[in-house]
Amino acid sequence: MNGSMISVIIPVYNEENHIAATVELIRQRDVDKLISEIIISDGGSSDDTIRVAKLTNSFVVSSPRKGRAAQMNFAAGLASNELLYFIHADTTPPHGYSTDIARSFSAGADAGCFMLAFDHDHWFLKTLCWFTRFDLDAFRYGDQSLFIRKNLFGQKNGFREDHILMEDHELVKRIRKKSKFVIIRLPVLTSARKYLANGIYKTQAVFFLIFFMYKLGYSQQQLLTTYRKLIKQDKL
Repeated sequence: MNGSMISVIIPVYNEENHIAATVELIRQRDVDKLISEIIISDGGSSDDTIRVAKLTNSFVVSSPRKGRAAQMNFAAGLASNELLYFIHADTTPPHGYSTDIARSFSAGADAGCFMLAFDHDHWFLKTLCWFTRFDLDAFRYGDQSLFIRKNLFGQKNGFREDHILMEDHELVKRIRKKSKFVIIRLPVLTSARKYLANGIYKTQAVFFLIFFMYKLGYSQQQLLTTYRKLIKQDKL
């Protein structure tokens, strides 16, 4: 798989409790050593995230703008490889993920993601995750991570920085119009902390509400106001 080196990009904001373990597993599960750099893009954390991140020997940068879209775009501009892999700080990839990504690109994919699994054993969460094997807009989550060719990412102008919510969904929609997008039938594992803090059924109901509001053309500010009103969080 010569020439298939990958740059991992992780946007962070107050993730001191997750970032070290995430980076460790990203390296451990890179069985064919295809990850040559990990770029951690901080959005102005007020906790110990930057110090902890630097201890992982990753490339830690401070994004000029807060927000996942802006942080990921900034880091992508610094990446030295032609293959990019975006993953959240509380999400970990499956064993051999980098090999699967490289094989997908070799088979002609331009971009793609993994399926999803939560770190909590609840039947409803399992059911939601089962649907992520399908290419369905309503069951695509940013936590599924995203891999993409850097030149395509540039052609698409990256993530829309005016999107505080749904930035992953919006980019994938543009990618799929003229490029090959694949879903690898293995799950990344993500934290269910938001579901547990707000109630599993309520949280998913809010996510579906945000999704349909977005589809109906509500503004980002309207989406954000609704999200903040209904979900306990300190990230947005």
